[in-house]
Amino acid sequence: MAGRWRFRHKLMLGLGLVVGILVLLLAGTLKGLASYRATMSSMDSKLLELKEAQNLKVVMTDLAAPPNHERCNPAEEIAELRAKLQNARNALEAYQQKLQATLQLRRDLDRGLREQQQVEALQQLFAELGQAITEAEVPQVHHGAPPSPRRHEKVDRVITRLVHTSNDLQDVIYDDLYHRITTAKSDYRKAMWLVVSTTVVGVVLMVGLLRFFYAWIFYPIRDLERGVGRVAQGDFEHHIEVHSGDEIEDLAEAFNDMTRRLRDMYTDLAHQVNERSRQLVRSERLASVGFLAAGVAHEINNPLASIAFCAEALEARLFRKEEGGRTKEEGPTRGGSGIHPSSFILHPSEREVVAKYLRMIQEEAFRCKKITERLLEFSRPGERHREPADLVEIVQSVLDMLQHHQSCKGKQVVFKPLGRVIARVNVQEIKSVVLNLVVNALDSMEDGGTLTIRVRQRDGMAEMEFADTGCGMTPEVLENIFEPFFTRSRTGKGTGLGLTISHRIVSQHGGEIEAASPGPGQGSTFTVRLPLQPAEAAADEPPARMVA
Repeated sequence: MAGRWRFRHKLMLGLGLVVGILVLLLAGTLKGLASYRATMSSMDSKLLELKEAQNLKVVMTDLAAPPNHERCNPAEEIAELRAKLQNARNALEAYQQKLQATLQLRRDLDRGLREQQQVEALQQLFAELGQAITEAEVPQVHHGAPPSPRRHEKVDRVITRLVHTSNDLQDVIYDDLYHRITTAKSDYRKAMWLVVSTTVVGVVLMVGLLRFFYAWIFYPIRDLERGVGRVAQGDFEHHIEVHSGDEIEDLAEAFNDMTRRLRDMYTDLAHQVNERSRQLVRSERLASVGFLAAGVAHEINNPLASIAFCAEALEARLFRKEEGGRTKEEGPTRGGSGIHPSSFILHPSEREVVAKYLRMIQEEAFRCKKITERLLEFSRPGERHREPADLVEIVQSVLDMLQHHQSCKGKQVVFKPLGRVIARVNVQEIKSVVLNLVVNALDSMEDGGTLTIRVRQRDGMAEMEFADTGCGMTPEVLENIFEPFFTRSRTGKGTGLGLTISHRIVSQHGGEIEAASPGPGQGSTFTVRLPLQPAEAAADEPPARMVA
């Protein structure tokens, strides 16, 4: 349960235990000190009382001393007795003052109850003694006996009781002192037990808290420090594992989140560096291609034209067709269309071979010519004239042009425009991009495939999406899809320049083109984003983004 507490709760628990231990220790100490102080104060007052009680006892002892009949007469004896009685009363009054002082300071455990009883008894005996002395002064005659000048027997009895009572008062004071000392000893034992037991419990708790400190604070901070150290060394894949259930765990999760963000940023930066490197290589290749194309394309086209013309001439000379009962030479045809092996004047065994080679010569010649035409596009600077145009109409015009194309047969094209999307573009260049993407998508699909085209506006950009259900692409193909002369056409007829030209056109418009595919056999998606507002032509091409 404590492992799921917040850090402040753990600190409050530890602080509460420490404070509790300190309070108990302080309570035991204060109790012992209070008992000691009370004992010392009580003993101080009781010793003063005892002093007065002893003085009272001395006076009582003097009062009980027998008179010297040879030195004084009865009258003097009575006067001396009265004087001693007054001294005894003065001594008792002095004791009462000390007793009252003790009671006022609350230094008597039973509030002086027993002492007051003894004082009252002494006062009553003093009254009886005074009365007895008075009676002793009056001559008494019993049956004609002469008066006795000596003390009365009643006076002796009262004096004897006074002496015993004064002794009892001392005993009461001694009992109070003993009781006070006994109480102090008991308080001392209780205080010692409280202090010792609290100390033992405190030591045990401190050991336990130290263990929990390692489990709750030290180990999580250590793991956090180690994890942060590994992240600082560049290990962004390391996940900091802290399960303290408090703010340290939250801090570890924050570090993990920061690490994930750093890893994503690092990956994105590495990807951008890689793309920039690929872009530089691509630019160098394009520059080389453009430089070569500008000087060589014309020289290549002339031999290609001669080769194609000669092949068509040979085909015309070797091809004969009967019409209206007579034979005539047929004009030149492209790709060997209309050739029938039986029309050749060659030996029948050679007709099929010659026809095959002638078709190959013409097809490859026209294919080379198409490549040189594409190469010339690199050497020509891009047309900068742009005007507001509706991308929906551009896509629709391309689809209308391709609806009777051979690659559209048996396949479905679904166009889903989300309203008009106006952007400043070069219409012919954007048509070329759309045409390349649509034809590539159609060529990548078998019969029954579906090409879905969406045109919409998103985040201030015009977006065209081409999603097919074709053969898909591997991550390796995605990485090189925009490279010059790179092709994985299913038909095997691609030049590897269509997507490169499309990428260059989109980049010159300040946009971006993105290729994505879940994998082979799962289709592909090409997304073209163009700015709605006019944008300056980029001097350097931004990298194309590939998503596996």
